Amino acid sequence: MDNPPLASLSLTHVHYNPADRVSYLCAWLALVPQGLCVVYATLIWSNREIEIMLMFTGQMACEALNWCLKRYIKEERPREMHGKGYGMPSSHAQFVTFFSITLSLFLLFRHVPHPTETHTPFSFGQRFLLSVVALASAAAVAFSRIYLSYHTPKQVLVGCAAGAIFAVLWFGMTTLVRRAGWIEWVLDTQLARLFRVRDLVVQEDLVDSGWARWVERRQKTKALRVQAKKSR
Repeated sequence: MDNPPLASLSLTHVHYNPADRVSYLCAWLALVPQGLCVVYATLIWSNREIEIMLMFTGQMACEALNWCLKRYIKEERPREMHGKGYGMPSSHAQFVTFFSITLSLFLLFRHVPHPTETHTPFSFGQRFLLSVVALASAAAVAFSRIYLSYHTPKQVLVGCAAGAIFAVLWFGMTTLVRRAGWIEWVLDTQLARLFRVRDLVVQEDLVDSGWARWVERRQKTKALRVQAKKSR
C-alpha cells in the first residue's frame, strides 16, 4: 500500500467535549501521570536521590499491579468510552493515589529537614498542607476519569483503594529496608558511587541541595573582590 492508514498514539490521546470547559480541564488532568513520570526522571537524573528512586520503583510496581488486575478482572469500560482496554481498576486513579499518599507519608513521617544558615525548611504544618494539596490533586484526576466517561465510579474507587493500599505497604517495606541497613549497604556499592547516588532528601530539602555551597562560594568571591579593590 502506498498510503497505509494512520494510527493514533493512545498514550496521550484523550477524548473530551470541546464545548465543555470542565471536560477540557479534565482532558489536561488525564496527562498528570505522564507529567509525573517526566518529573520522576528529571529528579532522578539531576539529584540522584535514592529516596526518589525508591518511590519511582514503587510507582512502577503499582502500575504492574494495575496491569495484572485489569487482565484478571476483565471489566469493560463505560459504553460512552471510545478507547480500548479494560476499565477495572482505573490506572489513572491508582497512579495518582499511590503518588499522593507516598509523598504525604514521606513528608509527614520520614522527612526531617534540618535548618541551615542559608535555608529554613518547611515546618510540619506546611508539609501537612502540601500533603493535603497532593491528595486533593489526586482526587481531581480521579474525578476527571469519571467525568470523561473513561471509567465508572466503582472502577475509580477500586483504583484509589488499590493505590492507597499499595502505597502504605510500599512505604512500610522501604521503612523496614532502611532500618535493616540495606540502604546504607547499597550506597556503599561501587555502582552507587559510580552514579553518585545519595541520600540527602530525608534530612535536607531539595531546594537546599547545593545552595549552601553556592552561597559560601559567592561570599568568598565577593570578599576577594573587596580585597582586590582595597589593594589598588
